[in-house]
Amino acid sequence: MQKLFDLTGKTAFITGGAGLLGKQHAEAIISAGGHAVIADCDIGAALEVSKELGPHATAVYVDVNNKKNVQEAVEQFPRIDILINNAAKDPKVKKAGVLSSDTKFETMTEEYWLEGVATILNGTFFCSQVIANKMLQTGGGVILNIASDLGVIAPDQRIYNENAPKPITYSAAKWGVIGMTKYLATYFADHNIRVNALSPAGVFAGQPAAFVEKLTNLIPMGRMAHVDEYQGAVIFLCSDASSYMTGANLIVDGGRTIW
Repeated sequence: MQKLFDLTGKTAFITGGAGLLGKQHAEAIISAGGHAVIADCDIGAALEVSKELGPHATAVYVDVNNKKNVQEAVEQFPRIDILINNAAKDPKVKKAGVLSSDTKFETMTEEYWLEGVATILNGTFFCSQVIANKMLQTGGGVILNIASDLGVIAPDQRIYNENAPKPITYSAAKWGVIGMTKYLATYFADHNIRVNALSPAGVFAGQPAAFVEKLTNLIPMGRMAHVDEYQGAVIFLCSDASSYMTGANLIVDGGRTIW
């Protein structure tokens, strides 16, 4: 059974790899025997993460919005067996449910919309296109797109400040990621490239108590996720344990979307 989850000899390219969940994805890959490429636009942070994770991690600069830059980053590796599209622009709650007034639909600027959607959708498209071409040359692989529970349900704006709601950019882009997952799964079905999505829920990272209480009241399990609770799902979706699974969206959300 352990062989099903074994990633020995596999190289995983993880965008946004220096972020909160990106680092966790890398740890999961390494724990299963693989090598994690920490691909991030913050090369300093990527280097710190790779140093912390040890010899089975490599840091590389990548701007997922720049296809040429993605190609240059990918060319450094003879093969990539796993792509985890994790990079995203997601405004964080800083105090009492407040994000930023830039997030209001009525007054959102064109620049905010384009930037918010681009990092997630363009990044997923460019990285999938470049790395899928490499996978086609090396016999196949796995693409794992990190979506969100907010790619399945709408954000409950009652838990945020009414003057600073969760932005439409994040929801629209994550719904798009799930759509791309289904498209690519059928497109590459005959080429040994499996494509699935993982939709996590909110991770507790020191958010204000009032916000946490409001959010956890929406979750049957009564709490936010621990930062490492998606590692098992990542290993499952990236390994042969999910060998007959493609085009799926695995929701790991404490039950929130069933209500």
